[in-house]
Amino acid sequence: MDFIDKNLQSYVESHSDSETELLEEINRYTNLNVINPRMLSGHLQGRILSFISRMINPKTILEIGTYTGYSAICLLEGLKKKEGKIITIDKNDEISEKVKFFFKKSKSFDKINYLIGDAVTIISKLKETFDLVFIDADKENYSKYFDLVFPKLSKGGFIIVDNVLWSGKILNEKKDKLTKIIDNFNKKISKDNRIRKVILPVRDGITLIQKK
Repeated sequence: MDFIDKNLQSYVESHSDSETELLEEINRYTNLNVINPRMLSGHLQGRILSFISRMINPKTILEIGTYTGYSAICLLEGLKKKEGKIITIDKNDEISEKVKFFFKKSKSFDKINYLIGDAVTIISKLKETFDLVFIDADKENYSKYFDLVFPKLSKGGFIIVDNVLWSGKILNEKKDKLTKIIDNFNKKISKDNRIRKVILPVRDGITLIQKK
């Protein structure tokens, strides 16, 4: 299922900022070599992530779900130049060497801490306070990830959550197990008075959350 009309997608991308050469390389590699390349943030969403990161200018970023490194590189574009750092976590070590290869080509390679393992376990041990968190991993644990990172989020800090519309299936009267999980997560976030929140119907749905 296409997220939006292909012609409209092309129009939007052609009238937005371009991908960098490194992002184009990651995009090509992912689509040619990795199972389910649809998981890649891609040009439009990547520019949105970059734009948000630049507006926030975070000192610390946490990404849950590295995949092939595309979104991490986008988020890096807004990181504070001197003291900033990003921690990005993924449980899949099969493509980790290729991801490291891409990260090493980034000018901000020294600011990337790429961790392989169970995100729940890793997050629980992190001591940092984060200005920006991007959640784009296994949907079953979305609620758990949110609960784990919220105490580590700085006052006024932001969380971005991907795939919250789940190809439109959240509107289905009869929802499968995974769709119910995402729908329940959306309902949980909508009722949380500690945060400001809005769902953007961009690509597969992005929720922006700010800690009050």
